[in-house]
Amino acid sequence: MFPSLITRTRVPKDLAWVTATNTRAEVDPASVDVEPAGVAQVWSAVERLYRSGIHPAIQLCVRRHGEVLIDRAIGHAAGNGPDDPPHGRKVPLTPATPFNIFSASKAVTAMLVHHLAEQRLVHLTDPVCEYIPEFGAQGKDAITIQHVLTHRAGIPNMSAETMRLETLEHDEEILQHLYSARPIWRPGRRLAYHAITGGFILAEIIRRVTGKPIRTMLRDTILAPLGFRWMNYGVAPRDVSKVAVNYFTGPPLLPPLSTMLERALGLPMHQVITLTNDARFLTAVVPAGNVVSTANELSRFYQLLLNGGVLDGVQVFEPRTIRRAVQEHSYLEFDLTLVLPLRYAMGFMLGGSTLSLYGPDTSAAFGHLGFTNIISWADPERQIAGSLMTSGKPLIYPELYFLHDIMWTIGRVCTKTAPRDPRSTPRRLRARTGRARPVRRRAARR
Repeated sequence: MFPSLITRTRVPKDLAWVTATNTRAEVDPASVDVEPAGVAQVWSAVERLYRSGIHPAIQLCVRRHGEVLIDRAIGHAAGNGPDDPPHGRKVPLTPATPFNIFSASKAVTAMLVHHLAEQRLVHLTDPVCEYIPEFGAQGKDAITIQHVLTHRAGIPNMSAETMRLETLEHDEEILQHLYSARPIWRPGRRLAYHAITGGFILAEIIRRVTGKPIRTMLRDTILAPLGFRWMNYGVAPRDVSKVAVNYFTGPPLLPPLSTMLERALGLPMHQVITLTNDARFLTAVVPAGNVVSTANELSRFYQLLLNGGVLDGVQVFEPRTIRRAVQEHSYLEFDLTLVLPLRYAMGFMLGGSTLSLYGPDTSAAFGHLGFTNIISWADPERQIAGSLMTSGKPLIYPELYFLHDIMWTIGRVCTKTAPRDPRSTPRRLRARTGRARPVRRRAARR
């Protein structure tokens, strides 16, 4: 692969000028059983990835035992992409800058569906058409909610018409495309990653069962009770300019990879990146692909799951709901869309002992990737909840090893440990109050 063909951003010589740390949040590493040099090792791995020029912006937040071990950012939120003018205005990246997390949104959407199952409002083995009768057309009557959550529904691909910006403003038009779609194979028969389709189906189930749009349900179920600033589907129009800009980087995308990606997303990769920077996309609702969050808030979501559904004294999910959500359903089966062997749960990608997205020896870890180098995860054995955000959108590139090295280094410096009481308040709060706050269940809504 010739270096001159690889699209990169400009990297300053002094990285201190483009590095920001949330010093108020980060704790003493020793207080969470990490060697003080461990944080420096992790951040050094992040700097190696940034120096590659593949990612104009990188943001990392890692929680350990519920405390913030790392919350840092490096690069620019906008203005320093490969095609941006060298002397143009550059927007510094900070830990407070929100990113579109793309497919990592699927885990958020899945947990809303699991919440409905917890309340006995849906059964995951029911056919989708029991809740959306129109969906049963064209031989889709046997597709269950579980099939959709585990990428076995047989309708993995979106049409180019569906992914037009004008169409995203009209949910019903998107749903009509899905109602008329014919499955490629029988539901449950094969594993093929559903990049976009599944999210719209799940959102419509939520709307029909609760009477609420999915954006409202997410706010009422998780965001408002826990005080999240971001983490919803898209953003308000006034916040569009605050979201980190995505850039095409890396080697040219050639067949068969370009063909595979276009079939899954409905558009060529360059067009997808342009579309996702558009205000119409950033203010729309794409349940499988446009939650906007900071690394800190996304890691906080995974901390909620790691804690058995309790965070900051508020119980959002029952522990058994989370156990069901992360239970394995695909045992290193070959994914026909991603062309990789993966382990899937109902809404999550699972780790592994040797082959894993989340570092070495992470069989218990669960999380999700986002287009293309966004990783969010929880590792119960290490008591880690983390999120890695990137704004470069390559597919395969020589320095991909550096991304792997970040996850490997986190797993190495955060050794396996016995979990602490998930219902307890972080130690800094206990030190101020002298006692932990009691767990409060959210009031049931009529």
